[in-house]
Amino acid sequence: MKKHKSGFVNIIGCPNVGKSTLMNALVGEKISIITSKAQTTRHRIMGIVSGDDFQIVYSDTPGVLKPKYKLHESMMKFVGTALVDADVILFMTDIFEDDALDEKVLERIKKAKVPVLLLINKIDLIKTEEQLKAIVEKWEKEIPNAEIISLSAIQEFNTEKVFTRILELLPEGEAFYPKGELTDKPEKFFVSETIREKILQNYHQEIPYSVEVGVESFKEEEKIIRIRAEIYVSRESQKAIIIGHQGGSIKKVGIQSRKDLEIFFGKQIHLELFVKVDEDWRDNTNKLRRYGYE
Repeated sequence: MKKHKSGFVNIIGCPNVGKSTLMNALVGEKISIITSKAQTTRHRIMGIVSGDDFQIVYSDTPGVLKPKYKLHESMMKFVGTALVDADVILFMTDIFEDDALDEKVLERIKKAKVPVLLLINKIDLIKTEEQLKAIVEKWEKEIPNAEIISLSAIQEFNTEKVFTRILELLPEGEAFYPKGELTDKPEKFFVSETIREKILQNYHQEIPYSVEVGVESFKEEEKIIRIRAEIYVSRESQKAIIIGHQGGSIKKVGIQSRKDLEIFFGKQIHLELFVKVDEDWRDNTNKLRRYGYE
């Protein structure tokens, strides 16, 4: 009889290297929102994959950055925690990345006492084998304790290899969560993240980064879920942009969000969106705590 394996497998890296895409590919469900913008992931989001003799608790974490607001500081705390409690670290980079990872984070990965898989993403966009070879050699020198795997998360090329290697590296142990659970986050969290994803996709410049979404009510009936959500922005001018001419922009966000939520929950969704100004939410500890950052 096989012994049961379990552990926390935490994905660390700079913004936009494909951490959320990988997480969703490994879990087999859309757990993390994905956009082309940096700072899409703000929380530590867990996705749980269970089998008869294993349980992997993946964590998608915010991209490592230099904090400008208390919000960013809270985001980096999630990264710090993920480095501490990992049983396996997935350090993710890509073939384009030239921003140096924060030195403190890099040093902690180099000194990690758990296995490190260094994942070079987006190799579907590689031009020559020599280019990939040079990138691999660079990382072999930078983090000699890591095992390197090149992959394409978006095409799910080599993601099965990553999964197999994780299973081999996991320690023996009991399951942390009931085997049927997919994530540690409540339903309201996925509602707010879905709406925030549509804002990231539909608005530009500073707008998406000034926005937070709160779910004020979530009422599930037999055939329909009724949701009221509030979109918070930092300035009155941003409120007008979010709403758009004759409410056209906010209506588009609502329609797109509702479609995704109906797929996610498998039920009809009635979604009401409201926009409010909350000037200093990114730099206010109490408000950040209310939004789940502290």
